[in-house]
Amino acid sequence: MSEAKAVAGADYQGDAALARLLAQSGSPYDIGGLEALVEGVLAAPANREWTRLAAPQVSPELEVQLEAFARRLAERQRRAAPPRPKPAERLARLRTELAKRGLAGFIVPRADEHQGEYVPLCAQRLSWLTGFTGSAGLAIVLADRAAIFVDGRYTLQVRAEVEGQLYEYRHVTEEPATAWLAQHLKAGETLGYDPWLHVPGEIERYAAAVAKAGARLAAVDGNPVDAVWQDQPPPPLAPVVAHDLRFAGKPAEEKRREIAERLAAEGVDAAILTAPDSIAWLLNIRGGDVARTPLPLSFAIVARDGAVELFIDRRKLVPGLEAHLGNAVAVQPPAAFGAALERLGQEKKRVQADPASAASWVFDRLASAGAVIHRAADPCQLPKARKNEVELAGTRAAHRRDGAALTRFLAWLAKEAPSGRLREIAASDRLEAIRREGEHFRDLSFSTISGAGSNGAIVHYRATPATERTLAPGELYLLDSGAQYLDGTTDVTRTIAIGAPSAEMKDRFTRVLKGHIALATTRFPAGTTGSQLDVLARHALWQAGLDFDHGTGHGVGSYLAVHEGPQRISKVPNTQALLPGMIVSNEPGYYKTGAYGIRIENLVVVVPCTDLPQAEREMLAFETLTLAPIDLALVEPALMTTSEIAWLDAYHARVREIVAPQLDAATAAWLAEATRPVAAYASP
Repeated sequence: MSEAKAVAGADYQGDAALARLLAQSGSPYDIGGLEALVEGVLAAPANREWTRLAAPQVSPELEVQLEAFARRLAERQRRAAPPRPKPAERLARLRTELAKRGLAGFIVPRADEHQGEYVPLCAQRLSWLTGFTGSAGLAIVLADRAAIFVDGRYTLQVRAEVEGQLYEYRHVTEEPATAWLAQHLKAGETLGYDPWLHVPGEIERYAAAVAKAGARLAAVDGNPVDAVWQDQPPPPLAPVVAHDLRFAGKPAEEKRREIAERLAAEGVDAAILTAPDSIAWLLNIRGGDVARTPLPLSFAIVARDGAVELFIDRRKLVPGLEAHLGNAVAVQPPAAFGAALERLGQEKKRVQADPASAASWVFDRLASAGAVIHRAADPCQLPKARKNEVELAGTRAAHRRDGAALTRFLAWLAKEAPSGRLREIAASDRLEAIRREGEHFRDLSFSTISGAGSNGAIVHYRATPATERTLAPGELYLLDSGAQYLDGTTDVTRTIAIGAPSAEMKDRFTRVLKGHIALATTRFPAGTTGSQLDVLARHALWQAGLDFDHGTGHGVGSYLAVHEGPQRISKVPNTQALLPGMIVSNEPGYYKTGAYGIRIENLVVVVPCTDLPQAEREMLAFETLTLAPIDLALVEPALMTTSEIAWLDAYHARVREIVAPQLDAATAAWLAEATRPVAAYASP
């Protein structure tokens, strides 16, 4: 037992009042059990509803006692935590552990067992080891050298956070990890990896690189980083709740039946689900184990008869949730997942698993047990991406409220920014506070990108006290933000001129806007992929010798992940056709390093095209969901066509019509001015 646990346990054993209230409430926990529960709660993002996990009925008096208990435990943990070793010591400890295991090196990805974008505290091994806090990257540690690999979004951040004398900086695509391994591993050496943290394709590439060096790749039993991470948090415990049918739109029983029918048609006996958003969608549940996305970290097996085995810590289930799940869903502890896979193998079942999202460990376990493995996409991915009519109505409503919140913020910004005193964090905090007032608000959908001046040129910038800038006159301010509402997920980017913009800024902004409009207004035949449309968003920039280095659009969930597949709009080839009901972002941009960044992002939904009666084939179009003014001060009308100006005027008229009734008189007046016709705005 850790020192923190010992101290806390000794203190709380005498808490007779809390013990009495727990007993009276029918709680399954004594003080010791409650302590273990709260340790997991503290390892999850803050959630005031966690007290529902402690007892079937939580009285106001018990809730006060539980919150006080959690605060005391957090304070005792803080006091008892050992000093965090310096980066060099952390690296040395890992190398010592690797030597004990006979390993010449180890791969440390920024990943968890679910291969998700957001990982819980207990899985942030790359951050603990190196100090790098970005959302993508990996390190490789050898006995005599180490390297950290990141993409272009993080080339500046990695140098600020990771000590260069300990790790070589490498660009993950220009200087891939496989090439680095082939160069630096020695013949006969063994490189270790955690099979829970990599998908099969990654392991195949690493194995080929290691073989070039005459070395060996080996899966480890137990992650060596965990062995040296003294104060590693426990797995998170956040409440798992039912997602109401008025938001989900389709009963879980119906979803399970449809997935089962697909499996049966493919001759598959069972499908393995390792993506928590798929499980959340299938069972109409939501959680809170990771930041910004309502995920219940778990695994599941769906049988061809529609029955589901859900592998999840029961302590996360709020009272009554098992009744919501129903008799066809069997709740098992996470530790039983391996045995369930072995059972499928022993029974020679044909089992579907997604090689793009399921851990290598899953495939290894199935193969060793004798299962017939069917490598195919997660069967929930596509139906989850195609929102039903209730979900679409919900997301439209969420965008109406979100547009009002953003408009209130922009009106406030117009008054505050000219002072020259407003800073990035204060600005984003203000927007979050306004959004929190809205109906059905649960959280932000990602950490806001609030970038003034040169910080706006960093695509995935995160403002910190050390990096934030003042919104200065003559500069641009890039604001990329969104929210999680029970009825929908939003994601919107606006670029705002602080004071008078330069002619170059207006030129670049208008070219980005032209690309945005081209994509928003396109009609396309059924079967078209996002990669086929991507050029529309870049054409105006290309004509001036300009471009941007990120994708043009990503899929968006329904009170789920703000980034979801399989659809996307990108230069990268994608075989998934855009289908009715899919939500995707439309976000071209331009970034001038050291000067400014521009991005204009709305969410759109794929809909049938109804204004081409002469069409000879099925045609689709985009309906714009986001409702927020676009800064007319940055528009250069001379660069725009008549139809482009008409689109912008019509969009702004729609914003006024829908958003203005939700605003106070002063803000509505500001909106009317901010969205007046381009011709009127451009007039002297």
